[in-house]
Parts: sequence; C-alpha cells; structure tokens
Amino acid sequence: MEFSFSTEIGGETLRLQTGKVARQASGAVTVQYGETIVLVTVVSSHDERPDVDFLPLTVEYQERIYAAGRIPGNYFRREIGRPSDKETLTARLTDRPIRPLFPKGYAFETQVIVTVLSMDKANDPDVLALNGASAALMISDIPFAGPVACVRVGRIDGKWIANPTIEERKLSDISVMVAGSRTGITMVEGGGNIVSEAEMLEAIFFGHQQLQSIIDIQEKLVEAAGVPKRAFAPKEMDPDLVAKIDAAARERIPQAVTIREKAKRNTALSELKAEIFESLGEDYADRKNEVSAIFNDLEKKICRDMILKQGRRIDGRAFDEVRPITCEAGILPRVHGSALFTRGETQVLGILTLGSGPDEQRIETLSGEENRSFMLHYNFPPYSVGEVRRLSGPSRRDVGHGTLARRAIQKVLPDKENFDYTIRLVSEVLESNGSSSMGTVCAASMALMDGGVPIKAPVSGIAMGLVTDGDTTVVLSDILGDEDHTGDMDFKVAGTAEGITALQMDIKILELSRDIMKKALDQAKSGRLHILSKMQEAISSHRDHMSPYAPHVYAIQINPERIGEVIGPGGKMIRAIQNETNTQIEINDNGIIKIAAVNKDEGDRAVQMVQDIGMDPEIGAIYEGKVVKITDFGAFVQIKPKTDGLVHISELANYRVKQVTDIVKEGDMMRVKVIDVTRDGKIKLSRKALLTDDKKPE
Repeated sequence: MEFSFSTEIGGETLRLQTGKVARQASGAVTVQYGETIVLVTVVSSHDERPDVDFLPLTVEYQERIYAAGRIPGNYFRREIGRPSDKETLTARLTDRPIRPLFPKGYAFETQVIVTVLSMDKANDPDVLALNGASAALMISDIPFAGPVACVRVGRIDGKWIANPTIEERKLSDISVMVAGSRTGITMVEGGGNIVSEAEMLEAIFFGHQQLQSIIDIQEKLVEAAGVPKRAFAPKEMDPDLVAKIDAAARERIPQAVTIREKAKRNTALSELKAEIFESLGEDYADRKNEVSAIFNDLEKKICRDMILKQGRRIDGRAFDEVRPITCEAGILPRVHGSALFTRGETQVLGILTLGSGPDEQRIETLSGEENRSFMLHYNFPPYSVGEVRRLSGPSRRDVGHGTLARRAIQKVLPDKENFDYTIRLVSEVLESNGSSSMGTVCAASMALMDGGVPIKAPVSGIAMGLVTDGDTTVVLSDILGDEDHTGDMDFKVAGTAEGITALQMDIKILELSRDIMKKALDQAKSGRLHILSKMQEAISSHRDHMSPYAPHVYAIQINPERIGEVIGPGGKMIRAIQNETNTQIEINDNGIIKIAAVNKDEGDRAVQMVQDIGMDPEIGAIYEGKVVKITDFGAFVQIKPKTDGLVHISELANYRVKQVTDIVKEGDMMRVKVIDVTRDGKIKLSRKALLTDDKKPE
C-alpha cells in the first residue's frame, strides 16, 4: 500500500511517501519539496560481520543530471563514477546525525542511498536527504533510535527563513543546516557573515522548532507503514575476561594516557595492551580482537572519569585552556603567500596561489555550470599521524574539512570588484593531533595576509569537545585527537574577533540542549580570540604589496562593438598579443577585458595594445598612425585597425600649407593628436598640435 504525509515548512509543502517504489529495500521513502524529489533507500544485511568493532554504515548521495532536465556535459555524457564535492558533502551531512542512533555493537552492513530524481532549481535537495534517511530507517526493520529531521535556516533583513531557496540564500547573512530530535540538537553545519554567538544560537533553535513538524509526519508514516524492528542484542563481554583486563590495566592506563606526546602515549598504550594479551596465555590466543575491545573500552572510561570525576585532562590543561601556539608567515620564498601554524602537536602549512579568470574552477551542478574563483584544498598525508598508507585522491574527510575551512575564510575575502583574482589556498597538514581543520583556517588566514590579499579581518578556529554522564557535563576547549575519540562532541567554530563565519557540530550522544550549546559557543569565542592574538603577533594585517611572483591582473572596458577587432579573424589578433606579451587575456561580452601578466611591464604593454585596438579614440589621445589616403583638403590617417581620422590641411603644420603632399604622402607614418570626435563618430586629428618650433621652410 502507498502512504503519504505532508507538512508545511517555510511556505512550501514537504511530503514523505512510501510503498510505491523500491519495495525490495528494507525501507524506501520519496521526499518532495516543491518540485524537487529525492528517493532514499536503506538496506541492512542479515549477516553479521564479526570482524568489525565499528558500525559498518555507508551513506551515498547521488545527483542525476536528468533531474534538472539536462544531459551531462562530460565526454561520456553520463554521471561519472567519482562523486562531486557536493555529493560527498551531502552524504556526510546525512551520515553524521544518524550514525549515533544505531545500537552499540550493531555489526550488520548497512547502506543508505539518496538519489535526486527531480530538481526545480529553487529548492536544494541536500536538505531532504537526512529527512528521507531517517524516515526510511524508521519504517524499516533496522534498529534505529530516531526519528531526526533537518532544515536549513537563513535570515534576510532580520527575518528567519526555514529552507530558503537557492536565490534567497544569496541574500541571507546566515545559512546553517540544523538536525535535531524531538528534544535536542544532533548536528549543525553552516556559517554566517560574521554573526554573534547569540544570533547563531537563535538560528539553530529556530531550526529546531521548524523541524518538529517533519518529525510529526515521520511518526505518522511509521504508524501507517512501519514494520517491527528485527531483534538485536549486543554481545555481552566475557565478565571473567573483563575482570582480568581490568585488574591488569586499570592502574597502569592512567600513567600511559597522561604522557604528553601523542606518539609516546600511543606507543605506551600499545605496549601495555600487547603485554596484557600475552599475559593471558594460550587460552585467549584466538580472542585478540575481544581483548583489544575490552582494553579500549576501559581506556575510554578512565579518560572520561579523569575529566568528570578528577577534573583534569590527559595532557594536564584546564578545561578552557588552548595548547601552546607558534605562528610564522612568509616561510616559502616563491609562492604567493605562506604561513605555518602550530598548535600543540597539530601543524598546518598554508599556501596561497593567485591566478586570473581562466584559473577559476568550473563545476557542473544540477543548477547548471558554476565558476568558483576561490578554492581551498585540504591535504592529510599519512606521515602527519605517523602512519604508512598508500597515497590516493582526497577522501570524504579531506573534502569535508576543506569545505568547512573554505566557508570560514570566504566571508572575509575582498569583493571581486576590488580584488579581481582567482584565489587558491592549500592546506598541508604536517602534524595532526586534533582539529587540523581549524588549524587550516588559521594557516589559510595568515597566508592570505602574507600574500597581500586585503581580507576584511583575520579568521581563527577552534574545536570544542564535550564529556557528559548525564549528571555532570564538561566542555573542553581545543580538543586533542584522543579527546575527540573518547568524548561526546566535536564542535568546530571559526570566525573573526567580531563574530562567527563557520561552524560544524557532530555528537555521539542522542542530543544537546540549548544551555550546553550556549556554553560551548561562549567558551569557543574566548579560545578563538586567544588564537587570533597569537596569529596577529606573527602578522597583524595584510601586507601592502603582493609577491613579485604573483600575476598582475588588469581590467579594462572597451566598446563592445570592437570586441571582434581585439579578437581578430579566427582569434589571430588576441593570440598575437598574448604571445608577444606573455599574458592571458579574457574577454567578456560586455566589453570588459581582463589581462593577467607575469610581470608589470608585460601587463602594461598588453593593456596598451588592447586599448589601441579596442577603445574609442578620446580627445587628447596621441597616436602614431599611417597615412592611408591623400585628398586636396587633408590626409586620412589610420590610428588603429579599422579606425581612420582626418588631418585637415590646416592642421598639418603651424604655418599655411599649400598642398597636402608638401608635408606627407600616402604610406608615411605620422604622429597625431585627437582634437575632436563628432557626434556621428568622425575623428578630427592634428599634426600641428604636436609641433612647437617648426617653421615654414625657406
């Protein structure tokens, strides 16, 4: 049977439907909002994977170009295998709120697939993916502690908007995705145009209020179409083995986890685990994974108890203390800007490269092709964590961290009209022990300033953690990797001294309250300001000059009717200019010509050549032209291709000329000045205006 339930969000109807398509999946739901439709399916295997100690969940989001009524623009004319950044980011957005809601120990391979079937170019399908995933899981037999729902929150002219359209988002000073349960927040992702903590908190809980009706219709869908959940009980640990490991490790784990250096700490814990396993004897030789799981659980409990009961962190810092910071700017001589940011054992090298219009990234999306003039790429090599791993393309994590940092930095970039460059930032993570994404924000901000980019304000970032047992809750500033692993929250906040530009929150517990989120945001602000002060000790503002190796970019306006003359037959003229001046030239239909040059002299020469061809003559301009025609009343001089002007006989010399040929003949080169341009476009030239002491020959 088919079932459908709907609610109104942001002035548009959101509809959940099941029972019509994809009926062999464990759960299948279509979500429609406007004329945007996504299909979400979930399937969970009935064969348990005994070899895994994690939730084997994969989430895939795929955009079909047919959804927007177009054929893919690539060579194959089909969607290629590698997901786009948008697909990767949306898959992550869908994954993060649902992952904590599966029961602990659930080891059945589970897959969520979101497919965009229709796109109306007004309503983004990404916000529908999580709603469909939660609904499909709820009606399936898969154990799941939902429902959760998601809305995007925007603000235009001080008014909050739920699920703003793609066009409305361009006018919004806040754009944040909010996921939540009936009683709390489960995920936040987005940013703002330098907004306060109070404004961001208001946005988040406006979103929480709006998503309640989506939870309502999910519950109705479950009541109408849901099936009983499959029986599942996590495996119980062997109490005798637990007791043995506890007795052997409880007193020694605290000594290991409080070693300050990450590598030494990990080595000590690994050696202790190996020693305990060996001491258990041959009876446990085939239970190494079980021993490891028990040891890891004990380590996690001890680390949490240190925070909650003893009031101390594993590295000895106060709960709101940031690790030691060192910053350097301008450490690479040939790049256009660079900075090294080190916070504790997390170290990031930021590199700036400037380019011109042709260097922009071209992206095919459901809304059409887009050009991106600002890119930020995040690289996480294995040596940064002391590992050996095959190098490959960017992972989902790399794409997510790079996008978060790009969102944080983008708000402070100068307007294109004032700084017409393509900007690429690269983050090379050289060491990692917690929050390399926020280290990327700091390094990128300093690299921009080192490169002379006139950003509106420097940006820093910090990762906040949380540990709670229900009775006691502790918020941690600048968390270590181990604190992220053993804690309940990873809350990244980036911004300037004035406000937030980007944030991202993931939790491992069911939800967070408003009070906890307020405390985390306020504590993050203090940490962010502290980090900014350290950055400004290294570089306080953007440099007043750019690198000598950065390109020079010029923009000039010509008469659009002369574009063809600048291009020349078959592109001959523009190629000649580019080859002669070693420049790149980009021409827009409105007559704006952008020139990118390696050095200023070549750029100035290209500008002059383009102006000579493409700009209408102005009164007072001086040209070296060729005499192309002689008449009784004067000489016609070509001052640029297809542009002639008349030098009247009275303007040939500063004395009376009897015959034009007494002064010039056809083919001569003559230096002339524009003295008038008539309303009908006729150009009057003068040779006399450039003469000073000439006298009539004897």
